[in-house]
Amino acid sequence: MKPNNPFVTRGYRGPEYFCDRVAETGKIVSALTNERNVTLMAPRRYGKTGLVHNVFNSLPSDYATVYIDIYATSNLQDFTQMFANAVLGALDSVADKALAAVGKFFKAIRPTVTPDGNGGVTFSFSVDKSSTEATLNGIFDYLASKNRRVVVAIDEFQQILEYPEKGTEALLRSRIQFLQNVGFIFAGSRHHIMGEMFTSPRRPFYQSTDIMSLDVISYDSYCKFAEGFFKEAGRDFSADAFAVLYRRFDGVTWYVQSVLNRVWGDGGALSSEEVVSAAVGGLVEERALTFHDLLASQTDVGKTLLKAIAAEGKVAEITSGAFLSRHGIAAPSSARTALPNLIETDLVYRSAAGYMIYDYLFAEYLRSLPQA
Repeated sequence: MKPNNPFVTRGYRGPEYFCDRVAETGKIVSALTNERNVTLMAPRRYGKTGLVHNVFNSLPSDYATVYIDIYATSNLQDFTQMFANAVLGALDSVADKALAAVGKFFKAIRPTVTPDGNGGVTFSFSVDKSSTEATLNGIFDYLASKNRRVVVAIDEFQQILEYPEKGTEALLRSRIQFLQNVGFIFAGSRHHIMGEMFTSPRRPFYQSTDIMSLDVISYDSYCKFAEGFFKEAGRDFSADAFAVLYRRFDGVTWYVQSVLNRVWGDGGALSSEEVVSAAVGGLVEERALTFHDLLASQTDVGKTLLKAIAAEGKVAEITSGAFLSRHGIAAPSSARTALPNLIETDLVYRSAAGYMIYDYLFAEYLRSLPQA
């Protein structure tokens, strides 16, 4: 179905509404069709999920695809249940065949069968803790039994390191390496953790994949993409205004898309910097209460540090005397104490250019507050 708004901010609506990533899509498709797994790394909101689905759309038609986002899982049981619900039955075209496959490979779980309203059925599964590992092995056996190519994408893959079960990495690697008909995309937003998982000789997934770090879409490609929709609809489009928008959010996909989505949804044109600022202001205002509570939950030093980083955009060295002096932070030790928690809770991100506020809209909110 054609979207009402061409600037999609959730889901994947087809290549027509997906900006660029031609080279990245081609590299991943080439790797997968030549039986190499892929690690895809980028901060959240860079468009990893959209790229994964664009890859799915670009694979040969005889490939089956499975996507799971494990960010919300907290243990191996959660992972296995999500994996089971995504995979089981999805690779069989007829419901009774799917039930037969489930019965063959999974003795410990029973599906709930629900009509889908289109003459078919959907399956859901509950996995008991005591049968988690057996069920996980059953999923891999089920995948291996299929006489077709399958690609499985696991988003926020670094989350498995948070599981209380030790050895989850080794367990998954021990099964994945023998699946001849299944390719994997391991996507993650914590670059340093994902890098360690796949490049350290001490880790089970060492040198088991092609590794790709996702950068922002180029200005020229993004500007041409956006201009096409505005011009086709007979709306004004200013490349200068788009440049302001692109620079304001460093080209990060979700933020650029969100502003374009609002401008388009309001029936307007991207005609000036004022239009961009009004759309950004609306997005920040909608989140102001959440941002207020988030800031209030921090220590006094944490609040000051967040405001200071937002004010400067990017900070090369948090403990530099000049930076601390400009923002009234008494001692380097105070900043060093507060910083790890801000990074761990994804409020602050360390990019190649320095420390910055992870959420650009939160940074906009912090900059709008009265200065102490």
